[in-house]
Amino acid sequence: METELNLLRQSKEAYGSEFEKHLFEQYKLYVEMADRISARRMLANSFFVGVHTVLITAFTVLLKEKVLQPTLLGLTPFIAVILLCFVWWRVVHSYRQLNSGKFKVVHELEQMLPVAPYDAEWVALGAGKDRKKYLPLTHVENWVPVCFGFLYVLLAATLYFKD
Repeated sequence: METELNLLRQSKEAYGSEFEKHLFEQYKLYVEMADRISARRMLANSFFVGVHTVLITAFTVLLKEKVLQPTLLGLTPFIAVILLCFVWWRVVHSYRQLNSGKFKVVHELEQMLPVAPYDAEWVALGAGKDRKKYLPLTHVENWVPVCFGFLYVLLAATLYFKD
């Protein structure tokens, strides 16, 4: 169910002569904040990719050197990193929700401005429904933690299914 956004707190007449100027300044600030959320999302993804790349390498070495044994205790680190993959997946999902909300507000703000570039861009890209025009990054991002989790499952399986 789509809720209607009510951005205006005062009418143009009640606000005064600075209405358009302040509206545009708020729009610019809000678009900048939305961009910062995207930058933070990419930073979080870079962090998780780095951590998991190191962990995959470490687990491979530990398995090769037979440090990890086919016991419940030997599986514990794998369970922990699979949970970490789930946390990463939730972080990506949360950023997706936050960005979706921010861009709904941007589109609503653009209804009060002379041009609506973000709304026009979204229309030009098929509103994310036509993969030939645009595949939203978060759809791809959601698969990265899943792939790392699958790698951990494969590595854990080598504890029990080796020569």
